Amino acid sequence: MIQIVQCWDDGVLDGIRLCEILRAHVAKASFNLNTGSHGVTRSAPWKYQDCKDVIRLARGELTSVYEGFTIANHTVSHPWALKIPISQWRAEVVDGRKQLQDIFQQPIHGFAYPFGQHDAATAAVVAEAGHTYGRTCENATPCHPAPDRFCQPTDGHHSEPDFWDRYALAKAAGATVFYFWGHSYKFLTEADWQAYTEKLIRFNADPDAVWADLPEVFPPSPAGA
Repeated sequence: MIQIVQCWDDGVLDGIRLCEILRAHVAKASFNLNTGSHGVTRSAPWKYQDCKDVIRLARGELTSVYEGFTIANHTVSHPWALKIPISQWRAEVVDGRKQLQDIFQQPIHGFAYPFGQHDAATAAVVAEAGHTYGRTCENATPCHPAPDRFCQPTDGHHSEPDFWDRYALAKAAGATVFYFWGHSYKFLTEADWQAYTEKLIRFNADPDAVWADLPEVFPPSPAGA
């Protein structure tokens, strides 16, 4: 049996449709959110590929949009970890976790590094703040177990052209986890949405695959965090 885990960065309007698709196919996912990016109203601070407004959800929408899914910390304001003082990084990590726990009224165990940037010192902050793993943007198949769960790679982005080759490699290696991630604002066409939906269908049809939440793969300590 291989556990299929996925996570999605940021908190954007496309997440509404993504969650609807996930629910329709009974698929689990984690969403990595930046509390500082969500104001009283929706905002569109930038364009993806100069053609699509990336619309951030309003803070008041978050609990209803992501109901039933796992929430993970992506810092308060999505900074480059190695371009700010470690004290500022600590505030980003600690405050981000606390704010998400206040909003969602659930434990926040997971963490995703903005831009994937990290080093030993920034990873230590993530661990000290009470998280159970820190996801990077590095690829490694099989990706689990990693030598250090606070420098956790994935098997790859959902849009990798060799996505299914990576899955086959993970299974052939006897991996117990296949981990992929993405940004829903990168779905530009109906074909993009359909291709993703077909991935869920294919996983559901695989008798060796089972959906899992990331806290199941990286459980908290018995004492809790």
